[in-house]
Amino acid sequence: MAYAIQWLRSLVYMTSIYLAIAVVGLALFPWAVFSRRGARAGCMTVCRYVRWAGPWMVGLKTEVRGAPPDYECIVAAKHQSFLDVFMVFSALPAGKFIMKRILMYAPVVGQYGLRIGCIPVDRGKRGKAIKQMVEAVARGEATPGQLIIYPQGTRTPPGVKAPYKIGPAVLYEQLGQPCVPVAANVGLFWPKRGVYRKPGTAVVEFLEPIPPGLPRREFLAVLEERIETASDRLNAEAGFHRAP
Repeated sequence: MAYAIQWLRSLVYMTSIYLAIAVVGLALFPWAVFSRRGARAGCMTVCRYVRWAGPWMVGLKTEVRGAPPDYECIVAAKHQSFLDVFMVFSALPAGKFIMKRILMYAPVVGQYGLRIGCIPVDRGKRGKAIKQMVEAVARGEATPGQLIIYPQGTRTPPGVKAPYKIGPAVLYEQLGQPCVPVAANVGLFWPKRGVYRKPGTAVVEFLEPIPPGLPRREFLAVLEERIETASDRLNAEAGFHRAP
């Protein structure tokens, strides 16, 4: 019975999030079309709603640890569910994502993404997309800020081992910017699939920046070690341990 009640509460919570996206997106759309500030305000409003409603709707609190960067950099984040998207973005003053190109054509959402400076890429054509993005940044066409990328390329459940892709290393090398790793345990409470949301405290943690200048292989090794070690620690705090 307790599970069924929590599942229903989770369904109401998720439905309210989609309604919030639609209402806020349409209400601020005229402002967002003409102003990046308006687009960012709309995105921030939805993020705040997700984090505000979680505790009283499903018992899901959120916590951001560490020092979110306020300078131009790459943010390489552990990606376990959509909750970490809301949390990481809301913690940054000028966050922008590398997003799937197909999202460009999503009503309202795609326009907001483009207006805040997100970089659309084709799945399966990541190398070409990164090259185009680096060139756009060099020409000053991209919006300055914190570029959020997921080094494993997709949502990865807690405890699951997945390789770190070369994309972040290419960006790190060619942009010459520091990289801020981000660990997370949010997948324990908001899984990749399904409706059920588990009560507890979901955490994302901004870790020590990696300064520019490391070779690609060394950078990827340092990035993976920092993110996975910190994520395992956050998982353990929540009572989850990676299987040997």
